[in-house]
Amino acid sequence: MTMTAAPAAFATDRADADTIKEDNLPAADAEESTDAAEAAGETKTEYPLTIATYDYEGNEIETTYEKAPEKVLAVYQGSIETMLALGLEDHLVATAGLDNEVPDDLKEAFSKTDYLDEFTPSLETVTMLEPDMILSWGSLFSDKNLGDVTNWIDKGCNTYYNTNTRPGSSRTLENEFTDILNIGKIFDVQDKAETIVDEAKNVIDTTLSATADMEEKPSVLIVEPLGEDITNYGASSLAGDMATQLGATLANPDAATVGKEDIIAANPDVIFVVYMPYAGDDPQTVMDSQLSVIQDDEALQSLDAVKNGRVYPVMLSEIYASATRTQDGIETLAKGLYPDITLE
Repeated sequence: MTMTAAPAAFATDRADADTIKEDNLPAADAEESTDAAEAAGETKTEYPLTIATYDYEGNEIETTYEKAPEKVLAVYQGSIETMLALGLEDHLVATAGLDNEVPDDLKEAFSKTDYLDEFTPSLETVTMLEPDMILSWGSLFSDKNLGDVTNWIDKGCNTYYNTNTRPGSSRTLENEFTDILNIGKIFDVQDKAETIVDEAKNVIDTTLSATADMEEKPSVLIVEPLGEDITNYGASSLAGDMATQLGATLANPDAATVGKEDIIAANPDVIFVVYMPYAGDDPQTVMDSQLSVIQDDEALQSLDAVKNGRVYPVMLSEIYASATRTQDGIETLAKGLYPDITLE
């Protein structure tokens, strides 16, 4: 699965870098998080450290770290937010490629980074930064974008990309968790990484415990209208894995796309509609437009999910290459699947 495009009606022009930086300024009364200042706790990294990642084609490769990188280029939402959530903003030489505002509790840290004018930095720009690590999506490690993985490693700059952007592979929760834990190991902040992962896993455990006595778990479709096409997030998608691990049944687990006839035939208990407000879009407008494709279509009014008001929005960044937003995605799905349970 490649990066999902925005609906044609939205994000015809992305916001420029200055606007994105302005949108991500911390509130005037925001307090800087003390978590970032805490040193790694009981679990310590021993260098040299060998970490598995992938090249552009998706082949597994090994990289070795003699110490924690000091000049990291982080490109795309999850890469940036993982570094910030782990308190590693001082290790960032530059950031780029924000589609959405970072969470409020990360804005203070983000404001300390050098956010580039180029949404996807060119190889020339990256080379001038002289990074010792590049953290991004797999699709960007081509000669036309960030540059070839092997070439960077040969130059002494390690690369790491979100495992769920690896071409041709299934997207799983375990991959997202492994990536966060690996970044924790690389920078010797393992306890912080483990806390993020444990809190996400706890949402699943809490949900399963609260629904253990349910005789029948809900069936679900997770779809994304894109013009004439409707993408289906099935068993090999991260969203599909989230739903399955939460105990739901995927109504159409194998299809990459679905038509109205397929949706009617599946007649799921719950439908999640994926939306993505890119920088410069109005989030409410994008969400409402996507939901209306399902909710307002005359041909779909017989669906149980439509009749029962069980059509819910879910943001793309929560269910694709979600990194530290993974917990948000799990919670969004859990609340829609089981509206009567409490996750606290």
